[in-house]
Amino acid sequence: MLGGTMAKASVREISRITGFSPATVSNALNRKRSVSEETAKVILECAQSLGYQQSTQLESIQFVLARKTGAILDESTFHPAVIEGVERQARRHGMSTSFVSLDFSDLDAVRPQVEGLIADPSAAIVLMGTELGEEDYALFADAAAHLIVLDGWSDRQYFDAVVIANTDSVLRAVDYLIEKGHRQIGYLAGDLRIRNFKDRERGYRQALEDADLEANPAWHVTLGTTLEGAYHDMGVWLDNVSRDDLPTAFFAENDVLAVGAMRAFNEHGIRVPEDVSIIGFDDLSLGAFSNPPLTTVHVPKHEVGEIAVRRLVGNIRNPKSYTCKTAVSTYFVERQSVCEI
Repeated sequence: MLGGTMAKASVREISRITGFSPATVSNALNRKRSVSEETAKVILECAQSLGYQQSTQLESIQFVLARKTGAILDESTFHPAVIEGVERQARRHGMSTSFVSLDFSDLDAVRPQVEGLIADPSAAIVLMGTELGEEDYALFADAAAHLIVLDGWSDRQYFDAVVIANTDSVLRAVDYLIEKGHRQIGYLAGDLRIRNFKDRERGYRQALEDADLEANPAWHVTLGTTLEGAYHDMGVWLDNVSRDDLPTAFFAENDVLAVGAMRAFNEHGIRVPEDVSIIGFDDLSLGAFSNPPLTTVHVPKHEVGEIAVRRLVGNIRNPKSYTCKTAVSTYFVERQSVCEI
């Protein structure tokens, strides 16, 4: 447990006296920019008059797994590894970890659940934002709880976040294909356009532009984000394209897409990497055991979870008036799904 002085007055008492909501009071005490200077002054003066001292005690962390469709989260081993990192770092600080799964497919239905989670100013939340969009993050805008978003980011809300360096990582992966002699490079995109995928596509296009190569729309293939969906959709695309019209390589937005596509290539008599090279993203275990083993981008999943907890602890100990987005770097894993031409 993090040590600290017990508060002489509660957030709810300050809320009662000033007339501001507990969430607004908590945000002001934590120096968050979402509170106006005038409002913050009233709240801070009230807190000072009551002898309020900010508590730095934190006994537990809630890990919130937010599903929009589940088609990405449920198909991947990414978030279980992240959870292990959160738990490991929490234990180092003497904290327990609890888990909540929320369905964001119906915002009206999930709203009361979110409001219940974020109302407690002593709570700490790690929000898995992989599948979330701006309309979903808006539900957390008035959080009194300490909150950090993991694998997601809001342009409109003042949240701290830990994200993957998607664009830079893909740019380097496509550079690798170019260094191997590939000039016709296609793109395998998930049919759910989460922020991570959009950022990865940006890296792909930037790498081609920097090399004066064309991002041919005919080689931009949209696939379902499950293994079965990617396999099926890749097969349908291959049924309607001539072998002579294939690119020499594809970058896939994640390993699930890559492995599903590789199965379709195999069934259509297209050899990987002799006929088509392919690179994935995430470095999931299924890629290491695919045929051939998948060249991919490794994401340090455990470390991502650990960083989120360290940031939460730091924010509670030293409240600040700004938010930070931490981009975690990746590294390249060279296996056998790419050949030089």
